[in-house]
Amino acid sequence: MDRDVYRVMAATENRHWWFVGRRAIIRSLIETHVGQRKNLHILEAGCGTGGNLALLEQFGQVAAFEHDDDARQHAKAATGVDVVPGSLPDGIDHIAGTFDLIGLFDVLEHVEHDRAAIRALAARLAEDGTLIITVPALPFLWSDHDRLHHHHRRYTRWQFTETLESAGLRVDYISYFNSLLFPAALLQRLASRFSRGAAKDGSAVPPAPINWLLTRIFAAERRLLQWGGLPIGLSLCAVCRPASK
Repeated sequence: MDRDVYRVMAATENRHWWFVGRRAIIRSLIETHVGQRKNLHILEAGCGTGGNLALLEQFGQVAAFEHDDDARQHAKAATGVDVVPGSLPDGIDHIAGTFDLIGLFDVLEHVEHDRAAIRALAARLAEDGTLIITVPALPFLWSDHDRLHHHHRRYTRWQFTETLESAGLRVDYISYFNSLLFPAALLQRLASRFSRGAAKDGSAVPPAPINWLLTRIFAAERRLLQWGGLPIGLSLCAVCRPASK
């Protein structure tokens, strides 16, 4: 991503409804699918400016890598985690050991060779390790946001599942999410295709009451995801383990 995108992320990820709501969902996925295990050895792949690291530290010892120098330095300064340089798929040979939990949160769409990236992370899972991934969903929703953030793709559920399984993983859980706001987002993105205004990526924090409401709506989906999958949404999440287990 462009440096400006990382700077905006650093300034907003503790407040913006999308980041806050997604962290609530990530927490729920860990609690539901990893359980009550303590002191996990955790890796966040492509941690950006570090907005998820404090959450992950509640579950164990966290390591992280990030390819962008400015984002990496911000993450280290903000969290104290020793974030090291690294990029997928071929730039993590220096990261030793295996991990009980690996998080890849809205990173895979930025990687040209997504299958190779998943294989590289799968090789670093412990025998009973868990990989939790989120990605943007539904190719027909491709918009200015995707172009500005240098995405290579959006995924259907079938494409996402096939990509994960081809890397030697067993998909234990997969679902769309960011579903409750899907109708409004669909209308906005379709309308933007006929707009002649400047491209917008939706990164600005809305006015406080709206931001609060959107956060509550988005975060509430963690309950729905605990009960079962959602049939459609702006994003996909998956919980994977080594196929041999």
